[in-house]
Amino acid sequence: MQDKDTNLNHSLPEVYASINVPKGNSFWRKLWAFTGPGLMVAVGYMDPGNWATDIAGGAKFGYTLISVILISNLFAMLLQHLSLKLGIVMEQDLAQACRNAYSKPVAFMLWVLCEIAIAACDLAEVIGSAIALNLLFGLPLTVGVIITVLDVLVLLYFQGKGFRVLESIVAALIFMIFCCFTYEIIVSQPSVYQIFSNILPKPEIVTNPAMLYVAIGILGATVMPHNLYLHSSIVQTRNFEKTPEGKRSAIFFATIDSTLSLSLAFFINAAILILAAATFHNTGNQHVADIHDAYHLLDPVLGVKLAGIFFAVALLASGQNSTLTGTLAGQIVMEGFLNIQLKPWLRRLITRLVAVIPALVVTILYGEKGTGDLLVLSQVILSLQLSFAVVPLVMFTSDKLKMGEFVNTPLLKTSAWIIAVIIISLNGYLLWDTFF
Repeated sequence: MQDKDTNLNHSLPEVYASINVPKGNSFWRKLWAFTGPGLMVAVGYMDPGNWATDIAGGAKFGYTLISVILISNLFAMLLQHLSLKLGIVMEQDLAQACRNAYSKPVAFMLWVLCEIAIAACDLAEVIGSAIALNLLFGLPLTVGVIITVLDVLVLLYFQGKGFRVLESIVAALIFMIFCCFTYEIIVSQPSVYQIFSNILPKPEIVTNPAMLYVAIGILGATVMPHNLYLHSSIVQTRNFEKTPEGKRSAIFFATIDSTLSLSLAFFINAAILILAAATFHNTGNQHVADIHDAYHLLDPVLGVKLAGIFFAVALLASGQNSTLTGTLAGQIVMEGFLNIQLKPWLRRLITRLVAVIPALVVTILYGEKGTGDLLVLSQVILSLQLSFAVVPLVMFTSDKLKMGEFVNTPLLKTSAWIIAVIIISLNGYLLWDTFF
């Protein structure tokens, strides 16, 4: 099932097949064994880069764009299913599959593009965490950026304790974000009727150019290219039987894990938009478009004490979580494309410095406004990279030679290509609009 050199190196060798899947027919025990990778992937769908588009969408247009968050989440569910399927069936991550399928120059170019995207994504996380530290503790943005370098050491320490520990930390931080936004939803008292009446898309999303632009931003910021590499690798941390039956069972349980986790990401993204809609849209604050404004206005507009604090705590948890998974994706991409294995601490230090140095320069030179612009730029770079991850993924999983009996069905293949074309077209439009 491999095109060129047989892949002797497992993806993330230090944790490959390190979590046993129980044999037998116990549904819940098997599901529990496969629970974890989906949560780590879901983190990328609620990172600080998504917050700005969700806040702007809710403040400007009320509840209307909830349908767009739902659609983009359904797209993500399908693409992540393909990603985990590739990892389980081919026993390679997406980066290794690209290296084995393409010529060296093409694989090298894909690696460079992917590294740029991971640096951009890491940039969003660094800035998000620095803004949260600034809001919570009054730390200057530059100090916040420097503190985020320490994440690498924390990550290294916990990964040495086993992959399950890493997944538990991610799950705990997601639970914290969930609790914070449950509180925000309760105190903001949104219109339940408005929420449910906007689950299906309204024609005005397409007919109103300003609304369409924000909708495209939400769609474009949702699917993260590094998540496709990440999922195809970390699903292999499960020690399941490498037989057709074992792989079929693994795909089934990993897909449940992924879909439920992305449903949680949908709740959190929708909650950010609903909070902005309930708090700002009808109170003359439609101009609110960034994290700082939202934080400073939440308490006075809602007339409560803790809304701003919980908002910043959720942002900090989101930034920390995204940092953790983004750095891991960086390791997978470098090892997969280049077939070299650096010491984990060195690899993570390189990934982190690539993101921290530009963030530090911009915060020193331009302050708060510069970091906001940098957050937008990071999303543009991610949009550019996305097609270079989505297209190979759909091609590989639709290839009978590579996937055998697990090849995409005609319906799945058609759906995947339609989603790929929609995402690439929307990102192309965003890029055109940004630069021209």
